Amino acid sequence: MKNNDYPYRPLPPFLTISKSKIEGIGVFATENIPEGTDLGMSHVFDSRFSDGYIRLSLGGFINHHEIPNCKAVIFNKDPEIGNVKHIRLITTKKIKKEEELTVMYII
Repeated sequence: MKNNDYPYRPLPPFLTISKSKIEGIGVFATENIPEGTDLGMSHVFDSRFSDGYIRLSLGGFINHHEIPNCKAVIFNKDPEIGNVKHIRLITTKKIKKEEELTVMYII
């Protein structure tokens, strides 16, 4: 099977997972990312879980920082899948290639 035969990617193509100086592994930019970029869903609401959310790949690997370069925003609807409560990560400043993306945890 060729890579383009399987379209699912756990992260956008401009992000990767690598060793972090903050904690274990983290999410890093593989190219410059503009401020205000929607990185995608990080968590989906599900009341059956103890904290109320299922972590997706992006949410499972992004590290906390007191001065983050991304923010977590709660949405109740997604343009592609409809009504679903979820958290999306959005850059709050320009991210440089190879820079680690961070967020201040809200959950």
